[in-house]
Amino acid sequence: MPQSDPYPHYIEFRHIYKTFDRPVLVDCNFHVNPGETVAIIGRSGVGKSVTLGNIMGFLKPDSGRVIVAHEDVTDFSETEWRRVRRKVTMVFQSGALFDSLTVAENVLFSLELRQDYDFQNKEDVVNGLLQMVDIADAADAYPADLSTGYKRAVAIARALAAQPQCVLYDEPTTMVDPIMSDHLGDLMLRLKKQLKLTSVVVTHDLDLMYKVADRVVFLYDCGVIFFGPVADLKKSEHPHIQEFLELDKVLRV
Repeated sequence: MPQSDPYPHYIEFRHIYKTFDRPVLVDCNFHVNPGETVAIIGRSGVGKSVTLGNIMGFLKPDSGRVIVAHEDVTDFSETEWRRVRRKVTMVFQSGALFDSLTVAENVLFSLELRQDYDFQNKEDVVNGLLQMVDIADAADAYPADLSTGYKRAVAIARALAAQPQCVLYDEPTTMVDPIMSDHLGDLMLRLKKQLKLTSVVVTHDLDLMYKVADRVVFLYDCGVIFFGPVADLKKSEHPHIQEFLELDKVLRV
């Protein structure tokens, strides 16, 4: 990307403000480089999901500029957003799977949205995606038969079917047992390395953050109080960050 390019970062928040019945985001600034994973952390209600909503175009900031896929998308129409969402997809906390479709059919549904999709090899492509996320044995199961962790893995496979450049993960390890949580973290790390995906991960799970993230955005009191390499988070002298990290240590005991 040339240095003269006005949008060198894959995702960027430039002085973003968003208010509902109260301010949620106030002068928020951060960026995500191509191929990088950035974690967004902080307590409940600090604007993490609102941040994802602005990146996906589900919400629009009151002021400031949102850059996604090297484009200023702040004032995009829904038609323009559909083009961007071919590059950027989201793995919802709920999984958002179709209950009436099998695991394989859920993945196929996303695959058929691709313009380059070849119907003849659908089974091979779906099986390949399920193997990539380690759930090929669940191809004929229905979402109701799956654990929360397995549903998240299916949602990741379905997201990958669209061949995105960037994946947004909304609390991928919430309500998942420690073994499956560790497995999902390993999976996300492997996909990042193999597919060179750009990723944003909203999470309360510091183990996941340490495992997959290159940098971290810490939200508190409507703003970004830390943005930098994960390794530098512990060096922050902000009292809220220190309290957050200490509380995590207590919860692990």
